[in-house]
Amino acid sequence: MTVSLSPKLSASPSSLREQVLVHITEDAWLDLACELIPAGQPEAENPLDPDLPGGREEGIALLLADKLSALGFAVEMKTRTAHRPNVIGVLPGTGDGPSLILNDHLDTYPAGDWSAWTMTGGHPFRPTRHGDLLYARGTSDTRGNLACTLLAVEALRVAGVTLKGTLKCVYTVDEEKNGPDGSIFLLDECGLEADHTIVCEPTAWTAADGSWGMGIAIANCGNFLVEVETRGIKTHLWRPDTGLNAVTKMLELLPQLERMAFRHTPPPHEGGTPPMVTVLRIQGGEPREMQFTPDRCKAVLGVVGILPGMTQESVMADIAAVIDAACADDGTLQAVARPFPGALFVDGTGEQEAGSPLVRALSDAYGAVLTGTPKLYRKNAFNDTIRFSERGFKAVTFGPGEDGWAPVNESIHIGKAVAATRILALAVMELLGVEE
Repeated sequence: MTVSLSPKLSASPSSLREQVLVHITEDAWLDLACELIPAGQPEAENPLDPDLPGGREEGIALLLADKLSALGFAVEMKTRTAHRPNVIGVLPGTGDGPSLILNDHLDTYPAGDWSAWTMTGGHPFRPTRHGDLLYARGTSDTRGNLACTLLAVEALRVAGVTLKGTLKCVYTVDEEKNGPDGSIFLLDECGLEADHTIVCEPTAWTAADGSWGMGIAIANCGNFLVEVETRGIKTHLWRPDTGLNAVTKMLELLPQLERMAFRHTPPPHEGGTPPMVTVLRIQGGEPREMQFTPDRCKAVLGVVGILPGMTQESVMADIAAVIDAACADDGTLQAVARPFPGALFVDGTGEQEAGSPLVRALSDAYGAVLTGTPKLYRKNAFNDTIRFSERGFKAVTFGPGEDGWAPVNESIHIGKAVAATRILALAVMELLGVEE
């Protein structure tokens, strides 16, 4: 696919669409992204681990509330947990159009070892440009994408666009922990709703030949955390041959779990990856007991790629079957599996129809800005699209971040971000309608 980084504008912008696109420039996006990315950090880091404290997104939330207010939105802050306010900005339409939510989240996953951030001089929250890429934690997931939503709205307002339908900018907390304080709270306790939702999260790709584009995720895979425990016989360090090391038994079991195929897997869906298991954490042995071999070992597994029709019960049954078979083959192995305490089971979602107004508006806008059409696929990751979709609302994911997640030196392609902003602005106009 060939893409163009320039908007398809006439030399003298005359149409309302052209006036909107003129405002969306590389400099405008960079200025906004570099303001949003470090705001309220590192307090807004939010580890997935259920046994660790959540983030505090208050700093970035207050900044966004001020910006939306300045653009004429009626702004509310909805809070379930202290220092974690969700931001809802509403711009009423003239009354005869549908409603649309532009959504993004305020938390980021942790930056980890700051010294490993070589592209930002050892500071993960210092936006730093290298060529076509902007580096920092949150560039791709997802404050760089968030800047796209805000700049798109600003362009509409500067150009004097009057929308027929109602536009809502909804910026949520707690997305990295699957949404209890954010999207779940807003949808289940605050009555948040709209006819359409665009979640601006990473869906971009780059091919081996250097061409690139952005997909539209019309569905998402789910995920789950599982704890496995092996048991052994403790013995003194000097006589390991007289005991049974639980860590060693765990290391023998884990490859079988990583290779397992889920029996309760629905028929293949468009795109995405098959359900699979990965090891996230291993804990064996106790402090002040290095004189003894460990008799217990625990591992945390991530189950990803969960498809519609799979359940917590079916996933646990499939894992238990692998463990039972391993124990039968090795009479010395004792192991059990259970849901990790506090973990939420996230279902895979059904697909939005390719011909729906939401998908069609994004696809039409894509074609007006770039050459080609966006691919439609199933995204193998959690984002708030899942929470909207599982409650029956029409929601898709679209954004310029790469559909992959860098542990360090996270980046976003600046050209993709500018193009995505233009696409979002045009899609809003098509979906909600414009008073000429």
